[in-house]
Amino acid sequence: MKTKAEIMEMESVLSGKINLPDIKRLVSQITGNKEKREHLWRLIHSDDRQTSVNAIWVMTHLPATEKVWFEKKRDELTDMLLSTSDVSKRRMLLQTLRDMDYTPENIRTDLLDFCLSKINSECEAYAVRAFCIYLAFKMCEVYPDLLVELEEHLDMLSWQTMPPGLLCARRKTLSRISKIKNRRQPDAK
Repeated sequence: MKTKAEIMEMESVLSGKINLPDIKRLVSQITGNKEKREHLWRLIHSDDRQTSVNAIWVMTHLPATEKVWFEKKRDELTDMLLSTSDVSKRRMLLQTLRDMDYTPENIRTDLLDFCLSKINSECEAYAVRAFCIYLAFKMCEVYPDLLVELEEHLDMLSWQTMPPGLLCARRKTLSRISKIKNRRQPDAK
């Protein structure tokens, strides 16, 4: 019965303004508790924007042991990302998807296309664009031939004014691409 009351409290907390101590408290309650984790997942899909955004925010703070469960929800998270116009949800969903591992079996071309299209979109939030750079790299890294396309998008980005976070994402990603290219080239001796 205590769990049911805690679940009701979770919903109540997530429907209002929350802060980091609230998130840490919820994370400690959810960690290792399948029922609460499932309830958090339902709240992520809430029609109430505040509840949904806060639930996603809590999800981004879960420990790696719990994030393994969310990897099973990768397609649903991707669908949610591709369909939302909410910048807060978009940023946190990109962050969650960026933290996952990618193999040829779980790369979705619609997600890659989404990321590539947002990199140079000046009407998109800088954090969204930076996360798109990192996520696109993780997917392109699986298919190195796609790195050329990503590099072209990053080169086009150089013509825009960039804040430090976007500049950093661009610089780090170009450096990683360069390292991959250098590994692929035979020694010129």
